[in-house]
Amino acid sequence: MLVAFTGMGARKPWLETVSSVWGRDIDICISSGLAGALQAAYSVGDIVAPRIIENVSRKTKLACDAEMTDLAKSCGAQIVPLLRTVDHVVLSADEKRELGQSGDAVDMETSEILAHAAALGARVVCVRAISDSASEDLPLDFNRVVTSEGDVSLPRVLGEIALHPSSLPGLVKFGRQSRAAAGYLAEFLERYVQGLAKVYADRAPQEIAAR
Repeated sequence: MLVAFTGMGARKPWLETVSSVWGRDIDICISSGLAGALQAAYSVGDIVAPRIIENVSRKTKLACDAEMTDLAKSCGAQIVPLLRTVDHVVLSADEKRELGQSGDAVDMETSEILAHAAALGARVVCVRAISDSASEDLPLDFNRVVTSEGDVSLPRVLGEIALHPSSLPGLVKFGRQSRAAAGYLAEFLERYVQGLAKVYADRAPQEIAAR
């Protein structure tokens, strides 16, 4: 198993790294991380697994592997119809409301990650933890603090706080929410990867016999 950190918006050259290690023999690609809720039904810390991924700017859609998504459900994820991938951090409840007219959650990475992985022959699935609810604005303009590789720059964050000191309490709250969501996601992924291992272990003797 290989874990690749793509950064926000999947801007890092993760595909080249994965390809050099795996070649073209990729079985499963899991896109995991945090996402914003677009519907009031989803709360901070919920684990969601979408059936369909939409790239909003490119107007394309990709179906996640049905078996892998069903396994996510059996491990405790909520199945949602559609996750929308956008090219910027969604900051306001108003924009979430607009995106939520045809979506359940939003992120900046999944569409790019899974489209590339599917092109290499992988079965693709997405599991994300909700870090912010549909009704809340983010406390800071994170579009101004993200580097070209998708990392959050601490100096830029401190600069924004200096310009907008009233954002600090909200930023602390959002940080706590994000850490809690990441913790729930880590617990889920441990169960999920163990489930995947069992599926493949049970299947391997059948595949060998078929040969």
